[in-house]
Amino acid sequence: MDRADIVDKAFREAVTSRNLPKGAAARGPLSDTEAVAIFRAQCLSRNLDRRSRRMQAEGQGYYTIGSSGHEGMAAVAAALRPTDMAFLHYRDGAFQTMRSSQVPGTTPAWDMLLSFATAMDDPISGGRHKVLGSKALNIPPQTSTIASHLPKAVGAAYSVGLARRNRPEHATLAADSLVMCSFGDASSNHSTAQGAINTACWTSYQSVPLPLLFVCEDNGIGISVRTPGGWVKANFEAKPGLKYFHADGLNLYDTYRAAQEAAAYVRHRRKPAFLHLSLVRLYGHAGSDLQQAYLKKEVFEGWEADDPLLHSARLLMDRGILTGDEILQVYQQAEDQCARVAAEAVKRPRLENAEQVMASIIPPKRDCAATNGPSEVTRQAAFGADFRQFDAPQPMSRLLNWALTDLMLEHPEIAMMGEDVGRKGGVYGVTQKLIDRFGPDRMIDTLLDEQSILGLAIGMAHNGFIPMPEIQFLAYLHNAEDQLRGEAATLPFFSNGQFTNPMVIRIAGLGYQKGFGGHFHNDNSLAVLRDIPGLIIACPSRGDEAAMMLRECVRLAREEQRIVVMVEPIALYPMRDLIEDKDGGWMATYPSPDRRIALGEVGVDGDGPLAILTYGNGRYLSTQAAADLRADGIDTRIIDLRWLAPLPAEGIVSALDGAEKVLIVDECRTTGSQSEALMAFLQENTRLPHARIAAFDSFIATGPAYAATMPSRRSIAEAARRLWSSE
Repeated sequence: MDRADIVDKAFREAVTSRNLPKGAAARGPLSDTEAVAIFRAQCLSRNLDRRSRRMQAEGQGYYTIGSSGHEGMAAVAAALRPTDMAFLHYRDGAFQTMRSSQVPGTTPAWDMLLSFATAMDDPISGGRHKVLGSKALNIPPQTSTIASHLPKAVGAAYSVGLARRNRPEHATLAADSLVMCSFGDASSNHSTAQGAINTACWTSYQSVPLPLLFVCEDNGIGISVRTPGGWVKANFEAKPGLKYFHADGLNLYDTYRAAQEAAAYVRHRRKPAFLHLSLVRLYGHAGSDLQQAYLKKEVFEGWEADDPLLHSARLLMDRGILTGDEILQVYQQAEDQCARVAAEAVKRPRLENAEQVMASIIPPKRDCAATNGPSEVTRQAAFGADFRQFDAPQPMSRLLNWALTDLMLEHPEIAMMGEDVGRKGGVYGVTQKLIDRFGPDRMIDTLLDEQSILGLAIGMAHNGFIPMPEIQFLAYLHNAEDQLRGEAATLPFFSNGQFTNPMVIRIAGLGYQKGFGGHFHNDNSLAVLRDIPGLIIACPSRGDEAAMMLRECVRLAREEQRIVVMVEPIALYPMRDLIEDKDGGWMATYPSPDRRIALGEVGVDGDGPLAILTYGNGRYLSTQAAADLRADGIDTRIIDLRWLAPLPAEGIVSALDGAEKVLIVDECRTTGSQSEALMAFLQENTRLPHARIAAFDSFIATGPAYAATMPSRRSIAEAARRLWSSE
């Protein structure tokens, strides 16, 4: 017999016989009316769980991880405001059903059953996944994430205080709101959770406003691994800057009391709090989980005897609010409603093809207030002595700095964050002087944690800012990449475009640094970014183009709500010369602020029959090689991709018009590099003979062999000669 049916039968029998579990009496500020509302939300959540299991058994539902045992979260929802953004644990169906009762016009049973049925009418994901979430309820969608939502909750909470001083055009959170983030006891051990909570403590310790409520739903087990008794309390009770609260999550009165106290502390003190709820897990981890395979029967039967609905029934009956018959009536009404609504939900159409599934990968465009940019007087005041240098050729690092200045002058919602971006001005000086020009609110020096840097950006984007996080080195991205892949990029997909987190991530990367850093400061692989659906990757090769591409990146984020990664070649930051020493051939003057390079627009130098298709450092080296080839009578055209994802297909085809052969030059490792996609593209879309030269599948060494594994001026020229002379 299904444990859900056993628990259901036991609930009915226990209420009828009044054989209810013992526990603390009802105490605290919860009114009778609110208590009944919470109980109704609990009953609805429980029966939604039961119905989802039946739907799966009938082939009409596809994912049954449930909230049974965690119905105490309805009391947490009751203690908060519906304007408080909530990043939910996957067991928080009761939170959503309760919050729905606070927002007129919402239909929790219909909405959630549509999600269970993967119906296209599902108001949050459009049938893409069973998620908890609602635009009307201020609940961004979450699936079965394991703590990856905590960093962005920190960022959203941070944005509340920042928006008080500088409110963005597209801000969504009220000035007195807080942010709630819930997770399980097992998830609290994840490095992402530990990092996010540490970041919250680090921020609070410095008295920076951070209205954030962490809610740890402690049911004592993570799938099959038990949490040591007392571990959560011991781990989080005495953290600096974090106020600890505890409640019996089976007791709706105690949960409401503690949640109300914690919320009041967070809202009025503007400091983070940790609400620890003791709960039970019913039915196992998910519908497919056979808990009897790893738990003794008396363990899960003990949890079932402590069913939170039984405790709620006891408390309501003891206070004389509801009779046993009335409790059973509420419960039966919830079951009948779920059965009736599910019968209709399963009839609704589902996604059928790739076009429908992919429709929300790219978010919708949004209206933005027109801007004419800053006045010349304002620009002169901001730039100071730099203003007089605009007509003098400069390296990439300086031109990027000026472009950032102009963009931040024009768009006050832009904020930068990262390690050393403020006072130091970045490891390579790209953000020098910006903290003096715009202050610490917009140039945020973060602690050393890339997950928290990207989480801060994601959360701030939820509240209308245009974040520009900096990852100091490309290799540093890897321990935080899931913040892009699993959180930022999936948000419009799982919300059907209703929630977005536009941003521009700047990453110093790629190889060719002379004598510095080895692998961790020279990483020549972009594969980890290239396969993220919807992500735009920009990679400039010269300073003036970098400035114009950065402006387009910001436009894409601000107006089209896109997530853009701009990979800035470290070796080209200071590059001045091209062929001869002190020839200044790779410097450029600063392009006027109205000039951009549009997404998909490639660069072309020359019109020779041998096309060299490349990007980043490859363009620089290919330009050098082209001079050597010209001496051999081989004329070239160098095509700079500029935009690596999505691949600028039309631009490539147009640039190849009149070419006879194509050499791909890719500084990234052969396996997983852009060259693989380009070889396939040329094979499928042209009849031109083509070849490639790419880096070896190796890490980068330091010292004299720093460039030994990557294409060089010489090896590019040799590859071009071989291709040109081949039949």
